[in-house]
Formats: sequence, C-alpha cells, structure tokens
Amino acid sequence: MEFLSASLLELIIQTSTNLPPDVRAAMSIAAGTETPGTQSSQAFGIILSNIDMAKEDEGAICQDTGMPTFLIHTPVGVNQIRIRKAIEEAVAEATRRGKLRPNSVDSITGKNSGNNLGVETPVLHFEQWEEDEIEIKLILKGGGCENKNIQYSVPCELDHLGRADRNLEGVRKCLLHAVWQAQGHGCAPGALGVCIGSDRAHGYELAKGQLFRTLDDVNPDAALAKLETGIVEESNKLGVGAMGFGGKASLIGCKITAANRLPASFFVSVAYECWAFRRLGVRLDAATGAITQWLYRDPNRPVERMTAGEGFQLTGREVMLNAPLTEAQVRALKVGDVVLISGEMFTGRDNVHAYLMKNPPPVDLHGAVLYHCGPVMLKEGERWTVKAAGPTTSSREEPYQADVIRRYGVRAVIGKGGMGAKTLAAMKECGAVYLNAIGGAAQYYARTVEQVLGVYLLEFGIPEAMWHLKVRGFVAIVTMDSHGNSLHAAVEKATGEQLETLQKV
Repeated sequence: MEFLSASLLELIIQTSTNLPPDVRAAMSIAAGTETPGTQSSQAFGIILSNIDMAKEDEGAICQDTGMPTFLIHTPVGVNQIRIRKAIEEAVAEATRRGKLRPNSVDSITGKNSGNNLGVETPVLHFEQWEEDEIEIKLILKGGGCENKNIQYSVPCELDHLGRADRNLEGVRKCLLHAVWQAQGHGCAPGALGVCIGSDRAHGYELAKGQLFRTLDDVNPDAALAKLETGIVEESNKLGVGAMGFGGKASLIGCKITAANRLPASFFVSVAYECWAFRRLGVRLDAATGAITQWLYRDPNRPVERMTAGEGFQLTGREVMLNAPLTEAQVRALKVGDVVLISGEMFTGRDNVHAYLMKNPPPVDLHGAVLYHCGPVMLKEGERWTVKAAGPTTSSREEPYQADVIRRYGVRAVIGKGGMGAKTLAAMKECGAVYLNAIGGAAQYYARTVEQVLGVYLLEFGIPEAMWHLKVRGFVAIVTMDSHGNSLHAAVEKATGEQLETLQKV
C-alpha cells in the first residue's frame, strides 16, 4: 500500500478545488437561465469565475470545507484499520497545505484541533464488497448548507403549503418547503438529497448518501424519477434565485431514495447541498493503493473554463467605498446598490460576536466593516496569507449583531443570507448596512486581500479568530440598508406567496 497516502491526499485536494463535471454542467445551465444584469446574474458571474480560479490555483472552492465524509468499499481481507490511519494522515496533511480549513471543534471545550482530526472526525463509512479494488468517495459539505438540512415528520402543517400527508404528494410539499426555507442561507442554487422513510438517524444518513449520485442520472424507480424531475422544475418557479437574491434558478438537482419505516413514523429527511457541490471518488489497487480510476471525472479530459473573464463586469454604477466608513456614506446607500470596498476590514463570526457581548473589542470598530468570514489561512514565517475567504451565513449572528452595531459603531456588516428584524432596526437607528457577498466564492474574495495586517483572538482557532485585512475591490450588494429596507425579507415574502400557488398540483 505504498501509494495509499498519496492517492488519498490527491483525492482530497481535487475534491476541495475542482468541481465535478456534472455540477459544472448544471451550474452553466442554471446561469444561462438568469436575466442579464439582475443581482442573481451578477452572483452567477462571480460563482462561475470562482470555480475557474479554484481549479487554476488549486485553491479551496469554498473556505468552508465542511466535515470530510468518506464512503469506503473494501474487498474482503483488506485492512480497514490501515485505510483509516491513511485517511487521517491525508486529511491532516491537506489541512496543513491549506486545501482544507481546520474545522474540527471539540463540542465540550470549544477548542479547534487545528488539523481536522478529532472525535468522529473525519466521518468514515466502511463497507465490504466482492470486487477486487478499493473504492473511496469523498464529499465536502459546508456548515452553511448543513444547517439547512431539514427533517419532516408527516403528517404536518407547512408554511404556505398546508397539510402534508403520508404519500408522495405530502413528500412533494415537504421538498418544496425545504427549498423555500433555505433561501440564500444555503448558497442557492442548491441540490437536495432525500430519504423517504427509515428512522430519524438513518434517514438523514441515507439522504446524504443520495448526494453521491450524479446530477444527470435517472432514478431506476419511475415514481421517484418523476418526483425528482418535478421538484427541480417547481422549485425553479419559486423565485429564490442565486444566493436568495430572487431569480429563476433555485435548484440544480434532487435525488431521492425510499426506505422501509415503522408504522408509527413517516419521516422525510432532506440533505441540502450548496452550489459548491464538492464530491469525487477513486478506485484504488488493493495491493499498492495506487489510483486506477477516477469517479465522476476523467482526468485526461481538459477542464473547460466556466467564464471568459473575471466574472464581474463593471458597469460604472458601482459605489466605491473606502473603509473605515462614515455615517453619511452609509446613509446614502440603498438596497440593490453594488459596492466595491477598499481599505481595512475585520473578520468576525460566532466566537467573536459572543466575545463582544462580554468584552471590549481588541480593535477600534468605529466606522469599521465587519466581515462574517472564517478564512483558510497559511503562515509562512511570520507572514499570514489568505488562501480562501468567502462569507459565512450571517443569521447565526442575529442574537448579537444589533448590540455590536450600537455599542461599537460598526458601519457595514458583510455576510451571506441576510439578517433579521432586530439587526435591521439597529442599522436604521445607527446608520449601518448589510452587504451580501457571494457565498462559496472563496478564491474570488481571497484575491481582493492585499495584506493581512494582523490577527486577534487566535485562541479561538483560525476560522473563528478576528483577522485584520486590507482589501481592494471587494464586491458586494447592499441587501439591507439604513432606511429599513431588506431584500431578504422581500424575497422571502414573494417566494412564500409563490409557494402557495404550488400548494396543489
């Protein structure tokens, strides 16, 4: 097994940096459906450009590389303990190289292991089979879309859809609701892995397993094949659009399985996957560990570029902002404005916000731009380099954000998916805005960082630390302004009304 470690490392790197062909094709088709010049179309431009950048630079497509989950089939007699050890070594090495973000956090102490290893991390599913080779599939599913997983126990009442019963029509309602509730939090357009039946725990496992299917395959069960196609078609009538900005493309795939259930239970388990659908696999020689075949992709076939340019075309109508910002600059902005930010900003996500509730900030945040981001960082000597830096889901900071704005004078918050009424009220009161960056576009935004000026609260771990960055030309869209307007609330209301029209087939 002399080549096993190298083969596994290559699998991890390619999965993190090179989107599979079926996802590329689906994203290209989805982008082509959007109306040029709209916010969703602009988002697609950045997304497609980011896919190209990740492939060319061999950088993480999205900074949130999730909980690495491996599905492993081995011939009888192969030492699975050896494979487990090799996977752990490869995961740690990929993390050291900046291909994976250190994401393994002790649930009791809150300490980040720093190498993606820990209790039940990574996730490994072993099965034996009667073939001669080893097969290993890997999926990297980030926390933003993982948080939009949802499980329904039917019969149940659903917003805008009424009662969902214990039949395929009830399942249909649940899946439409799953797409609607994700909005921009899960980085739309997304894909669904679904299990009808089983129990609560295994249903989720089977739902996630459906994400190992290609987007262009056909379910062998005719009823489920029809349901899969119908869900995609109906979801794309909802108007969620890329990043929840409103638009024509909300879903790129739906894959469904069914499992027997208990008489008392009828679960519909949904694994929501973002557009950064990172999933690859390999076949390995059982004696040497060398790669004999790639799954999902042909390494001998050139990977075509998704875009001709850099993804975002300037129109001359963009608002140029130099941070730190004044109240007058912020009050002049309105929902829909596209801004290009240059100057200084600070990252801050879950741990930073909780810290600020009890402690003063380690820096002056008056007039600051606060970026909800957990970047991938590498240290070379005394110098830090940003390897990936897209936004995280902002809704997690809703319990804190209004207080942070009021106490410390933050003028702009950058994230994805928007925030709630409490934050919107503080923005109107104090003169602040919410800027939606494009989720998953980790390479695109990493290229805007000119320098890492410093780091604070590093004891929280690299993703949760407060990074002081100097940026140039950072693109974002105003989706919540200081006048009480919220694009997110408007899209959620409009899509909810559209969902009601799909209540009955």
